[in-house]
Amino acid sequence: MATHEEIAGSLQAFADSYNKNERLKIMNRDWDRVVQIKATDVESVHTLILKDGVLSLVEGAAGSPDLTVISDSETLADIFYGDITPTEPYNNGTLRIMGSEDDIIRLDFISLMIWGE
Repeated sequence: MATHEEIAGSLQAFADSYNKNERLKIMNRDWDRVVQIKATDVESVHTLILKDGVLSLVEGAAGSPDLTVISDSETLADIFYGDITPTEPYNNGTLRIMGSEDDIIRLDFISLMIWGE
């Protein structure tokens, strides 16, 4: 089980990697979204805010989410550190993502661009 701090660390690593990638920032400069991340086994809620191509991390819930990512703490930390891809936990139901299909595909593409396959 990952702690709230470990999940925060993984999300910050994800945001830092995203913000270092100029290509991603240009590609997403018009895709402003709020992504809420919730753990199911520990008290942990974070929000990733993508605005004008820049990704920032906020503790807790912030705004009205366009996407909500829900899973156990270990899976969330592993995904956002890039240790695993979201495909397997998504397919076996460990990972739930709520939002429009276009937004889910875009988020998956961003993680692929950051961490690879």
